[in-house]
Amino acid sequence: MNTNTFFLKTIWIIIFSLSVISCNKSKSFSLDKETAKILKMHHAQREYHFNKDSIAFANQLSKNFISVNKGEISKPTKEATIARYNNYFSSVEFVKWDDVSEPLIKFSDDGTLAYTIVDKVVTITYKNENDSLVEEETRFAWTAIYKKYGDEWKIDHVASTNKPSVKTLIED
Repeated sequence: MNTNTFFLKTIWIIIFSLSVISCNKSKSFSLDKETAKILKMHHAQREYHFNKDSIAFANQLSKNFISVNKGEISKPTKEATIARYNNYFSSVEFVKWDDVSEPLIKFSDDGTLAYTIVDKVVTITYKNENDSLVEEETRFAWTAIYKKYGDEWKIDHVASTNKPSVKTLIED
């Protein structure tokens, strides 16, 4: 092999290697961009509660959604989730649905899975069985696991817990 052929082959190998590296880098995810998407979904949940939008809330969940709550594991259908939140939203008024601190967000190395750890205070009012207005404040903590389906994040799993509520009779 002469020097020119060796030189051309070497240049070709370098160009090919750089293009492969370049392609791999373009497929990696932007941590800031994906964090912003997850935070946008998280903050939208507050609006869904105040606007009583059970459909938009349920649309954030994947078809594979699993809930761990109150000692039970369930796989509710989208329709069941919408019905559950319609019932809940129609029986309460939200006063507060606020993060105690910004959610902790972590991603898998390949950027296809993420999770949030949330610490939230929720204050609602509702009419009790005596038709008196009651205010109830509950501290919730949960972990939500997000999975990327194409370019869209969906919530695959939520494990939630809460401290006992503090109830105050507002009017009798």
